[in-house]
Amino acid sequence: MATATPAGAARAGRAEPEDPSPEDPSPESPTPESPTMTHRQIMEALSGLLLGMFVAILSSTIVSNALPQIITDLGGGQSAYTWVVTASLLAMTATTPLWGKLSDLFSKKLLVQIALVIYVLGSAAAGLSQSAGTLIACRVVQGVGVGGLSALAQIVMAAMISPRERGRYSGYLGATFAVATVGGPLLGGVITDTDWLGWRWCFYVGVPFAVIALIVLQKTLRLPVVRREVKVDWTGAFLISAAVSLLLIWVTFAGDKYDWISWQTYAMTGGAVALGALFLAVESRASDPVVPLRLFRNRTIALASVASLFVGVAMFAGTVFFSQYFQLARDKSPTMSGVMTIPMIGGLFLSSTVSGQIITKTGRWKAWLVVGGALTTAGLGLLGTMRYDTEYWHIALFMALLGLGLGMMMQNLVLCTQNQVAPEELGAASSVVTFFRSLGGAVGVSALGAVLGNRVTHYVEDGLAALGPQGAALGHGGTGGGGIPDLDLLPPPVRTVMESAYGHGVADVFLYAAPFAFLAFLVTLFIREVALKSKAH
Repeated sequence: MATATPAGAARAGRAEPEDPSPEDPSPESPTPESPTMTHRQIMEALSGLLLGMFVAILSSTIVSNALPQIITDLGGGQSAYTWVVTASLLAMTATTPLWGKLSDLFSKKLLVQIALVIYVLGSAAAGLSQSAGTLIACRVVQGVGVGGLSALAQIVMAAMISPRERGRYSGYLGATFAVATVGGPLLGGVITDTDWLGWRWCFYVGVPFAVIALIVLQKTLRLPVVRREVKVDWTGAFLISAAVSLLLIWVTFAGDKYDWISWQTYAMTGGAVALGALFLAVESRASDPVVPLRLFRNRTIALASVASLFVGVAMFAGTVFFSQYFQLARDKSPTMSGVMTIPMIGGLFLSSTVSGQIITKTGRWKAWLVVGGALTTAGLGLLGTMRYDTEYWHIALFMALLGLGLGMMMQNLVLCTQNQVAPEELGAASSVVTFFRSLGGAVGVSALGAVLGNRVTHYVEDGLAALGPQGAALGHGGTGGGGIPDLDLLPPPVRTVMESAYGHGVADVFLYAAPFAFLAFLVTLFIREVALKSKAH
């Protein structure tokens, strides 16, 4: 059989090898895009990718236990606390479809490296922040990089590994997620508690990992690049970013800066709806839309996207608000706050790895989604019953249920979507599911953060009133004008009121998140199971 020359392959529209060098494998030997790769070859190719994914997750989790201290030092309040998280999620959400579209057009390897560089620059700048506003802006830059890493990790895996085998390797991705999720808060807590380091190193510490990931990717990742004339849909990317941003700004400040029913609400929600409608109009006419609307004609993709939206609310609620519960309701250090979330991460680690292995052996995946939805709903509902003095083993059990459910759903929603599309739309389809999960997380964190601020204020007022004249005299002084309180500076009676308020307030957040998990469970019931393909895209 004749072997095509590189020029001939280019003329035929075939994939050209990326980064050609004397060390590249010959045409007859296994290549990373070949389904005949051995497990060792795949793991070598995935090593840099998994390290990059570790960096992306670390950037979100490492600050979770440090945030109460960070916001206190920078003079911010509950709104700033929420926006430090939401800003990164917003940027991640808005750019995910664009990264996915670019991956269908350009070098996936180069895009991963660009995303890592953006992340490094954002992290370095965040560590130098002198105000909450500056930190939020730097978190936007970080989020752009994290959006690329999150979307491209799934896409690169799909380009190398068949859906049937991908369950096994999605388990490794889930394990990486679990390690970074539990390691981040622990590392962030230790850094924050170490006087000679300080919380700024929470942003610097990920930089060496990112640099190592860049080097490893350069040496191990080889993927085909399909060259074709394209036009990137920048208008669509701008419109969807603007619509999501306006929606999140409204959710964050409604009920605080202005009433829920007010002209600001009408203006912002109306503007978001108008921008969304304009986005749909642009996408329906774009030659290369950032989100191909025809994908949603596929029932599985449409339902998986809706389920991912609701899962995002549950997932980010669990990772963001636990730090406030353990530090402000139970007076634990940032380090111990990370240690106490291990049951949730252990459940996520176990379910993601085990489900991936079993899916690879059986090819069946729907049952995992359904069970995962039920466990996530149960975990959140039970967490809604906790208070500041609830026995820890009860909370540990509830967290484990939540982790088990999330581990079964997150990667498998992406897997069932990737199984439905042609190779040329793999990036767009994968990023659509990731986009909706991030959107759910961003809206959920923003809305639930506003709920937490309102509920805590309500419970503090009730608690101070119950103290009688002493509480009336103290007023709101202990809360620092709506800021994150320093419990060590409060007199014992007020401290107890504050701990009780945060314990009850965070529980309310989980209780409000539970119906969204239940909706995700209902949606998974209607997803039709399709046998996993045995060939890589």
